[in-house]
Amino acid sequence: MRQRLVVFVTVLLALSLFAPAVAGTSAHTTADASDAECEYPLEVTDATGEEITLEEPPESIVALQASDAQTVFEIGAEDRLDGMPDEEATSGLEIGDRVDITDNYEVDHELVVDLDPDLVLAANATADADVEGLRESGLTVYQFDAANSMDDVRENTLRTGELTGECGGAEETVDWMDERLEVVETALEGADRPLAYYAMGEDGTTAGTDSFIHEVLTTAGVEDIAEQAEGTFYPQLSTEMIVDEDPEWIIYPDYTDEPPIPNGAEATTAYQNENTVSVDANQISQPAPQVLYAVVDIVETVHPDAYEQASEGLEAANESGDGETDDSESDAENDTIPGFGVAVAVAALLAVAFLAGRR
Repeated sequence: MRQRLVVFVTVLLALSLFAPAVAGTSAHTTADASDAECEYPLEVTDATGEEITLEEPPESIVALQASDAQTVFEIGAEDRLDGMPDEEATSGLEIGDRVDITDNYEVDHELVVDLDPDLVLAANATADADVEGLRESGLTVYQFDAANSMDDVRENTLRTGELTGECGGAEETVDWMDERLEVVETALEGADRPLAYYAMGEDGTTAGTDSFIHEVLTTAGVEDIAEQAEGTFYPQLSTEMIVDEDPEWIIYPDYTDEPPIPNGAEATTAYQNENTVSVDANQISQPAPQVLYAVVDIVETVHPDAYEQASEGLEAANESGDGETDDSESDAENDTIPGFGVAVAVAALLAVAFLAGRR
């Protein structure tokens, strides 16, 4: 649990620094943290139209997808998580003695049934056959709506809080997301959006406009070259097309040391100027709260001035909102952590105390 607390505080500290921004993304368009209600019996309807009834908070939970597991950890419900995928996308989580419920990335029904969980969480990417099969075995399975935007991530986080009885943790997480994205939106108002190419393979594969990754890229203040491609999911771009469009930035997942681009794409402005950004593949591809790390990595590299200005604005807002702020302590903090305000530090410490007390 100590590692979870350290990670949680690190998130609050790191995300309070950045000055990212998003043109056209509102931090409060749908989900409101106050929307989560942990009242039982709980009756909800999932994406398949199935009516789910929980008489009390589940004591045993299984997460079928990496995004489900990430969200459970973020809201503080991992103490009841008995099964989850043990794969690259969950490598940043402590699997401990939890059961790996997958076999070569496929859900192993027998392992899930043997755990006899009170609740099974299934991201929308879960195969219909898996959901139906587990239900036929007598398990309660909640399948989420597709998460194609930051608003969807908020809503699914709040719903996960309701289902697991961790509304407080879910609300805290969504508040954190909203605060960071509000800074993002403000910082990039009117900013130029340079053309970027998300490189996923030497065959020119990129994330298309129907993918969650496309949402992350546009949220981080760049124009996605995939908007010029014919495919909308994971199209393959030709070298000629990449060179003709001439992206200013190449963004790529960190499972490779160098940008995986087709031969000839070295002629682009991005490659020639070494304008490349490596992002955590697990964070940018999973519709879970940790996706904000990927947003930050992109924004602070592509829009460094906006990053700095938004950090200063956040610091000023924190100081003006706390009449008892010690300027000397604030200045000392800023020597190593630009834009980190005292109010955020207090929030981080309270979060640690809250989580430690619960355990």
